[in-house]
Amino acid sequence: MNTTVNSVIANSHRQRLDERAAYDFPLWIVCAILFVLGLVMVGSASFAIADRQFHQPAHYLWRQLSYAGIALLLAYGVLHVSLATWERMSDALLVVGMLLLILVILPGVGREVNGSSRWLSLGVANFQPSEFVKLAMMFYLAGYLVRRRDEVREAVSGFLKPMLLLAVVCTLLLMEPDFGAAAVLMATAMGLMFLGGVRIWQFGLLLFVVLLALAILAVASPYRMARITAFLNPWADPFDSGFQLTQALIAFGRGEWWGVGLGSSIQKLFYLPEAHTDFLFAVIAEELGLVSALLIIALFAVIVWRAFVIGRRAEKAGQAFSAYVAYGSGMWIGLQAFINIGVNMGILPTKGLTLPLMSYGGSSLIMSTVVVALLQRVAWENRETQ
Repeated sequence: MNTTVNSVIANSHRQRLDERAAYDFPLWIVCAILFVLGLVMVGSASFAIADRQFHQPAHYLWRQLSYAGIALLLAYGVLHVSLATWERMSDALLVVGMLLLILVILPGVGREVNGSSRWLSLGVANFQPSEFVKLAMMFYLAGYLVRRRDEVREAVSGFLKPMLLLAVVCTLLLMEPDFGAAAVLMATAMGLMFLGGVRIWQFGLLLFVVLLALAILAVASPYRMARITAFLNPWADPFDSGFQLTQALIAFGRGEWWGVGLGSSIQKLFYLPEAHTDFLFAVIAEELGLVSALLIIALFAVIVWRAFVIGRRAEKAGQAFSAYVAYGSGMWIGLQAFINIGVNMGILPTKGLTLPLMSYGGSSLIMSTVVVALLQRVAWENRETQ
């Protein structure tokens, strides 16, 4: 009897160890570092503005901790949902996402902040539909590339159908306006279509059309044009259009190699707008220095690398949908991190994009954590297939 019980316990223990080994351990480590460091830096970057607005220095930190708890719970749930389930729901998820985008631009429904209507109020918190739409579009394109594989590679119609749908989604995003989310979504979708086998001339034509459309949008809007001109020479008007970027560059200069010390930033004291959200990376560079900033860039590069490794393994195992989800997740995280860091460093025009896994904001933190869980689910299913 004792032998049987011990055998059952041993088998159960081995099964748990096998399940843990099936996940991508380097990805866990890298994401955990960014996740925890993000919480620390949100607390550091927000205490002054939280004290002024709410007379409670830890206000934003406590909210971010609550978002982190929700993100981890949802990620745990995602780990236990098969990719086949997401594939079956992909079309429905995109429909829900588009309906949410329509809701957010309706007068009196969407919540407007700084001239943009990007949020739906949930009472105790705000929800940003654009973050959900990125995930929904990724699922839809992954499923489409599996179902229409031959049509995508051989016929123009197979290429145009998802691009027309993507154009509708991006138009809704630009109506908010959310230029940054539209750029990330478009770039990720184009990357997936390229990996799906779209002909080079079609891809090149689409790229030309997208760049032309972006140029027209920039020239047609005085608001966007002002941002571009300020980005090219922020010091020409450092107290108005170039204020945000010049303050970010000052933060980088003050940080030097090793930083001024955690909590010792001057720029976050009402000089640098959105220090705990869009410009968190600048505060990190000031407090922790250039070495830490470069390390964070390297950690995001590792996430992209592991995503493509996981995707390649899924592709070899014949799991096409899982492979596209992994590729799309890596491109999404990598592109959004690249744009956010580029904006902070002054090499890209200002966009309203957060730093994945790190910046303050419930929608961004939750969705980026869910994406990491999806990558780990793909890695687990790869191991199960083997």
